[in-house]
Amino acid sequence: MSLLTIVDVEALWRTTWTAAVAGVGICLVFTFAVLGLTRSSDMRRDDRPALAVLYGLLAAAGMLGTLAGVIYGVALITT
Repeated sequence: MSLLTIVDVEALWRTTWTAAVAGVGICLVFTFAVLGLTRSSDMRRDDRPALAVLYGLLAAAGMLGTLAGVIYGVALITT
């Protein structure tokens, strides 16, 4: 009996690249949230309210995207 018959290499590979893509994707989406929060604060301080609102929306979208990704991942794990 060889090791390849014991270990499902295709499933292992699929799990590995999916985890890597998901990890990088969630980090990038969260980066938009951090960027939006910091730039929104800077724009408010510089008295540029329109840009502050736009960066605030970017932060909200980043947080919602991160939360959606985490919820989707938990749903996949539990089913």
